[in-house]
Amino acid sequence: MSERLAFRLDGRGGAKEIAFPEVIADAVGEGVLWLHLSGQPDEIDGWVEASGLDPLAVAALTAEETRPRCTVHEETILMNLRGVNLSPGAEPEDMVSLRSYLSERLVVTLQRRPLYAVRDVLAECQAGHGPDSPGELIARIALRLADRAEPVVMSLNERIDDLEDQALEAKGMVRRGDLADVRRVAIMLRRYMFPQRDALTTLEIEDAPWLHRAGRGRLREATERVTRLAEDLDAIRDRSQIVHDQIMDARAEAMNRQMLILSVVAALFLPLGLITGLLGINVGGIPGAETGWAFWGVCGFLGVVVVFQLWLFRWMGLIGKGRGQSAGLP
Repeated sequence: MSERLAFRLDGRGGAKEIAFPEVIADAVGEGVLWLHLSGQPDEIDGWVEASGLDPLAVAALTAEETRPRCTVHEETILMNLRGVNLSPGAEPEDMVSLRSYLSERLVVTLQRRPLYAVRDVLAECQAGHGPDSPGELIARIALRLADRAEPVVMSLNERIDDLEDQALEAKGMVRRGDLADVRRVAIMLRRYMFPQRDALTTLEIEDAPWLHRAGRGRLREATERVTRLAEDLDAIRDRSQIVHDQIMDARAEAMNRQMLILSVVAALFLPLGLITGLLGINVGGIPGAETGWAFWGVCGFLGVVVVFQLWLFRWMGLIGKGRGQSAGLP
């Protein structure tokens, strides 16, 4: 469902909702005009193309794919931001794009899917509490985007904490699918967080006269928040790699122990097989062939050989205490 909202910001913290204009030039006047559109691309793009904005701004606002960025064009700024998708049934890492056009008297924001962070700012304006300037408006939105993303990042931190505990307690018995999901979400969120930080930093240092000190301060705060989230995502990705290495090490250790057992068993039966093979060849002169107790004598001899081998393997550290260190295992 399409949504069109228009607010007149008086520059002193007040906001008044007005009728949405079809042509921007008819509505720009005192204070700052904020136009927000949300809905299907064909409905939004049709209004943007007929709004009278600069062709470069129209192309940026109606682009199919966007990444966080900040572009200065004469006295205006084109800015794209991303927010986590908190819609029911959606994946948070499927981030929603917010396209923005900023000038001294006009702010236009567009979104094609619901974005709760923008709803928070709209609710403030509907209550009569608006930002003082375009810079403070975009800073408020950026802060709300960070607020909405923070619980998602905290959830990832808790999940990787649980996986680390499982890897330590269960000696690597962790579901690799859970670990892969954490890494995937962290990587996808990080993909947009660092460009978003750069976009906010670019806007903060621009010399636009309508970027007031208070707005720059909020932009600096938003930049720091986004930077912290990006660093947390970096840490989650690194910790996921460490857990993955722990899983691989535990599995390699288990495989090495199994191979050691198989090797000991094979070495144990090798001389026994050699002796029984020699006694079973179909030629004359086999010792004890005509003796009734020879079979039991051979069995006893084989038992002595087994006992000697077990003692030898234990002395070499292949079995019993210290086998892990002697075999070169962790």
